[in-house]
Amino acid sequence: MVGNSKELGPEVNADKTKYMVMSRDQNAGRSHSIKTDNNSFERLDDFKYLERTLQNKNSIQEEIKSRLKSRNACYHSVQNLLSSSLLSKNLNVKIYRTIILPVLYGCETWSLTLREERRLRVCENRVLRRIFGPRRDEVTGEWRKLHDEELNYLYYSPSIFRVIKSRRKRWAGHVRRMDERRGTYRALVGKPEGKRPLGRPRHRWNDNIKMALQEVGCGGMDWIELAQDRDRCRALVHVVMNHRVP
Repeated sequence: MVGNSKELGPEVNADKTKYMVMSRDQNAGRSHSIKTDNNSFERLDDFKYLERTLQNKNSIQEEIKSRLKSRNACYHSVQNLLSSSLLSKNLNVKIYRTIILPVLYGCETWSLTLREERRLRVCENRVLRRIFGPRRDEVTGEWRKLHDEELNYLYYSPSIFRVIKSRRKRWAGHVRRMDERRGTYRALVGKPEGKRPLGRPRHRWNDNIKMALQEVGCGGMDWIELAQDRDRCRALVHVVMNHRVP
């Protein structure tokens, strides 16, 4: 992957041109270098592209870490508003969804692990506790933080996971309806050669789509075939968005 460069030629500035190799074998390409007209390209272990952090290990951890850092910056800039008694709870929720939640930009391509899901859940609950405030315990009379179940009851908007899953499903339908010559479509339906390594396999992006369908009772459907029907796909995205897990 090459970035921040003009067309390759004698005028290439080597200081502004870098590349990255994504492979399970971390030694892949170490013995080789990319050169043009005596200019060498620097090899990176991670790469920033359209606000997305790509790693040579194809890992999501650093990407989530970067997004949470941006989320914290947004949160601290409006935390006084979120706890203000002058604003209604509904307005504070709108502030959260308008200013803080957009850090999910590009989440359509995420394949999250349980660890990363937990980190996102903790961050959202922190904001919601700021909005809805503490509650007085009926037994002890002391103020305490709201439990997760209480937050789910008070927060009627789709949770952060419902947002991610619905956007992922909508993007899957959009890509499936692309022209078959498009690179994005070919990456979706393509089957790489070779065998997966021994051990527990990584959770794939397709697996997330299938799990989201199972949660809403559509596990037996072929989502690739379903995505060709724009109206049915749009209705399914709405169901995934508003499905509340008890």
